[in-house]
Formats: sequence, structure tokens, C-alpha cells
Amino acid sequence: QVQLVESGGGLVQPGGSLRLSCAASGIIFRINDMGWYRQAPGKQRELVAVITSSGSTYYAGSEEGRFTISRDNAKNTVYLQMNSLKPEDTGVYYCNADIASTMFTRGINYWGQGTQVTVSS
Repeated sequence: QVQLVESGGGLVQPGGSLRLSCAASGIIFRINDMGWYRQAPGKQRELVAVITSSGSTYYAGSEEGRFTISRDNAKNTVYLQMNSLKPEDTGVYYCNADIASTMFTRGINYWGQGTQVTVSS
């Protein structure tokens, strides 16, 4: 059994910063890609950023330059540093990870429960 637990969301004023964390726990042999998704009110869930096991990163939208994804493989944790936040960044942020529980099995896609980020004055 694997769990992803997010933390770090909250209410912040425009121009402010937040740092999201997502820790994976359970039976873990290898964590492949880890990423963050956002679901804004009334919209579908969309990719924000992905980081591979070797540290390569990909940003899906215009957040690159304001957002930075990183990971600590020793702690099985992925982070999303969000700076210069805008009201349109508001939404529920979900952590996602591809995790293999043994050396003989392929990775399975797991989701966190989501953390609310609200950018408002």
C-alpha cells in the first residue's frame, strides 16, 4: 500500500509565495516521475509540472519561471515552490507519482488527496 500526503496549501495574497510538499510512504522500491496537477473551480484537472527520477523537469504552462518543482529522493518527497502567485493559480493541487513496490513490478500511478491553494486579496 502506498500513500501520497500533500501539505503546504493555504490562502495567500497576490504576489505571495507558497511551498507545497508531497511525501510518499508505504511499500516503495522505486519512484519514477513525480508531478503536480491543479484543478481550478469549474475546470478539469491539468498538469502543472513533472520531475523525473534523475531530476529533469517539465512545466506544462506559463508557470515556469514562477514555479519550481524539485524532489528529495531520500525522503520520497516532491516539492512545488510557487512564487509571484496570481489569482488564476487558485485551485486544488494534487500530487501524482509513478511508484513500483518491487523490482519485479511496473510502476502504478498514485494520487494525493489534494491541497487547496487560494490566491486572493
